[in-house]
Amino acid sequence: MKTEIIYEDGELLVVWKPAGLATQTAKTEQADVVSELKNYLARTAPGKGAPYLGIIHRLDQPVEGMLVFAKKRSAAAALTAQLGGQGNAGLMNKQYYAVLCGKPASEEGELVDYLRKGTDGRAQIAGKGPGRPQETAWKPAILSYRVLQTVGASSGDELSLADIRIGTGRFHQIRAQMANAGVPLLGDVKYGNERTGAAAQRLGVRTVALCAYRLELVHPVSGKLLQFEKMPQTRGFSFFSLSGEQDRFR
Repeated sequence: MKTEIIYEDGELLVVWKPAGLATQTAKTEQADVVSELKNYLARTAPGKGAPYLGIIHRLDQPVEGMLVFAKKRSAAAALTAQLGGQGNAGLMNKQYYAVLCGKPASEEGELVDYLRKGTDGRAQIAGKGPGRPQETAWKPAILSYRVLQTVGASSGDELSLADIRIGTGRFHQIRAQMANAGVPLLGDVKYGNERTGAAAQRLGVRTVALCAYRLELVHPVSGKLLQFEKMPQTRGFSFFSLSGEQDRFR
């Protein structure tokens, strides 16, 4: 099993999804996190029928990081409520590391855009004109970022390590918003450009440098705050020293 189980109890599973493994796919010949976990639950709790697995959130296939799944419908409802909307909205915190090609104009800031999913499988961002886009397909996308380190300015391959928190969970949000801000993610073939593609090739980076490294949530039964953290494993992050960077956003 490629998926790594970080934490498990009777209500939920917290796992680490490696880069390249889909969260869920309709392709029967392709492995995904959901299939691996359902097979795992069937093995560890035999004789109870098909196991329940509630999908709370997803990560893009090229992205590595933390995911939480529910083992009961009641837990799924409670965890989903922590993501946004009503009641306990905002109690679940997802934090990301991203390697940016270049350096943002400001060391830290907030990006607010309107996004929709295009027919080409990419997120589209509305223009910066006045007013909110009228089509209901456009959704607000909010993220906060802080630049932690910058390397390679003298060599021409300037890279920045950013700590990112999302206020909304939109399709390809971080990748699209950072590219729109002029600093696409290293290794991102969907939202990068010829220059960033050449940099990734020179540096031997074959997947987007984005990692959901930290997950905080409130346990659906005990009410206890659970915190999980793991550092990125992909090559794009190897150009930085991640030791001591934890909790820099606090």
